[in-house]
Amino acid sequence: MTANFFIDLYRSSPCILGEGAVIERLRRNSNLELDPHLVNAAFIYYEEPRAALEAICRQYLEIGRKFGLPLLMSTPTWRASQERIAAAGYDGIDVNGDNARFLDALRISLGSYAAQVIVCGLMSCRGNAYAPAEALDVTAAQHFHSWQAARLAESGVDVILASTLPAINEATGLALALAATDKPYLISFVARPEGTLLDGTPLHMAIASIDAQVTPRPFAYMINCTHASFARTALLHPTNSSSLVRQRIVGLLANTAALSPEELDGSDNLVEEKPATFGKMVAALHCELGLKIMGGCCGTDERHIGALAAELTKGTISAHD
Repeated sequence: MTANFFIDLYRSSPCILGEGAVIERLRRNSNLELDPHLVNAAFIYYEEPRAALEAICRQYLEIGRKFGLPLLMSTPTWRASQERIAAAGYDGIDVNGDNARFLDALRISLGSYAAQVIVCGLMSCRGNAYAPAEALDVTAAQHFHSWQAARLAESGVDVILASTLPAINEATGLALALAATDKPYLISFVARPEGTLLDGTPLHMAIASIDAQVTPRPFAYMINCTHASFARTALLHPTNSSSLVRQRIVGLLANTAALSPEELDGSDNLVEEKPATFGKMVAALHCELGLKIMGGCCGTDERHIGALAAELTKGTISAHD
């Protein structure tokens, strides 16, 4: 793909479909065990786990192809930091690059539709994404995340996404690490309905601060691991959001549970939302607020992403056989 593939596709497309949950679906597979350090990042090295991972990815890819929508697919590298790779015993193995190549091979296998599939390098915070008190400070975060950011950039991904970020300081350090890669990158927060990050930072302050401190600034921002109703309330908050926030936040990867992070953290119970309800609620934010990258997070599967794709293309694009 070209150096500006993601940017060109983003600017030329009315909307981009995001994948649904991957890690959570793998966790519910009784035949598999997630690595305590790398989660699913080492699945590609073993036959049965790799097949399970590929099956989920192909479901999302086929939905995108069926509805003729550009699709953002993230590498299974959410926890593939240098520290975790070493702790899991994979030191010296190019875990980030191998996962990027795994996803790129799936893209290539789709023939002409490959030109609409974005391979996104995925990162996150060092600690618990629902515990802002664990977040690194700016300097420590930049140092910690620079290694993985560089590995993903070298792998040839189209864009890098730092997701599920609960606190402004670590998000800023991550942005500094990503800015040094010369790759377009996205910063995605977990948001409260009050229009703040989990650490209490108002969305308008978080975005203004990162944009002012980091060069080049993020291509855009997103919200993930947040219910669609919470994201809508956050984006429309009269004091903690703003018109600039609604301009800079371009996407939502939504949960199916209208629960707080504290209620979700460590929960063993899956709270599902009917796929049709999910699809309508998330697609409505594309129409109302202009969000452009729309997909799923916890609680979603191929049914939810299929329902969302149907809503996004209703009345505009006919589904392909």
